[in-house]
Amino acid sequence: MGILTNDNEYETTDSSAAAGHPYDALTPDVILDAVETLGFQCTGELLALNSYENRVYRVATESGNVAAKFYRPQRWSKEQIQEEHDFALDLEKQEVPVVAPMVDESGVSLHHFSNFDFAVFRWQPGRAPEPDADDDFRVLGRYIGRIHAIGEKPPFKYRPELNIDTFGHQPSQFLLNSRFLPPHIESIYGGLIDQLLSQIQAAFDAAGPTKTLRLHGDCHLSNILWTDTGPHIVDLDDCRMGPAVQDLWMFLSGERSERERQLAAVLSGYTEFYDFDTRQLQLIEALRTLRLIHYSAWLAQRWDDPAFPIAFPWFDNIRYWEDHVLTLREQQAEMNEPSLEWHRY
Repeated sequence: MGILTNDNEYETTDSSAAAGHPYDALTPDVILDAVETLGFQCTGELLALNSYENRVYRVATESGNVAAKFYRPQRWSKEQIQEEHDFALDLEKQEVPVVAPMVDESGVSLHHFSNFDFAVFRWQPGRAPEPDADDDFRVLGRYIGRIHAIGEKPPFKYRPELNIDTFGHQPSQFLLNSRFLPPHIESIYGGLIDQLLSQIQAAFDAAGPTKTLRLHGDCHLSNILWTDTGPHIVDLDDCRMGPAVQDLWMFLSGERSERERQLAAVLSGYTEFYDFDTRQLQLIEALRTLRLIHYSAWLAQRWDDPAFPIAFPWFDNIRYWEDHVLTLREQQAEMNEPSLEWHRY
């Protein structure tokens, strides 16, 4: 079983000694009882939301719906979770539309019940955005620029950094030491990873010294809820230190010309609140490759959680790994292409 630790996110232990999964103990009664310890009166209505790393539920109370988040045991330390909360609450205080944890009368946001750390958030309805106009991308850029202006300092003390080691070397080594890679793929994967990590290092070297700051860390469109009043940013669970462009590149899609148009719109809004170092454009495909490597290791690491084989039935088979190697080879070619250019308005 792979567990997250403070020093190495991919330290492995023997899962044969584990009797069941920790989330087996997270029953509806435990969820409702935990929420009621904070003074809410639950109606009994409960809905599991689309979350796998943690468990998140919409809980109906007599005063309205709330979202209850139960953190995966052994993933983050209490100090690391508290840094997530403090960052979100700081953003909320500065009127950035993030969904921050609720605090009790004592100012406490992180709670513990029946072996689970948990937090409660206000219920924020909304839809995943489908930006198709420059104005939509500009609005997204403004909000990320505001997050980064606040996230510039102080740095996280306990949260890890997104870098080549944490998203490249550690996860790929975890996979090479696991049972998941088919025998005929293992040597191919190992050789390809060596080449990719060298290319990624070259991209970082070419970009030069890169300032890191507190990031959302997983800023894709599914973590933006759009309403009539604009976007609301959710799920800072993966916040960490890293380069600013990490929170921007996942908004871009399509052909190169389309991505450069989207980039120009995003940065036109972003730079109203925070400067952007154009050298970081050289990191986009390197960061995309690191995300692909990390994602496969994350799935493998979580495979003992019964929710994962149900949600990702395509993962543990030969076809997945053949396709994964093909995707990584495509990324190898992409990293040889010139980086995107910022065509200012």
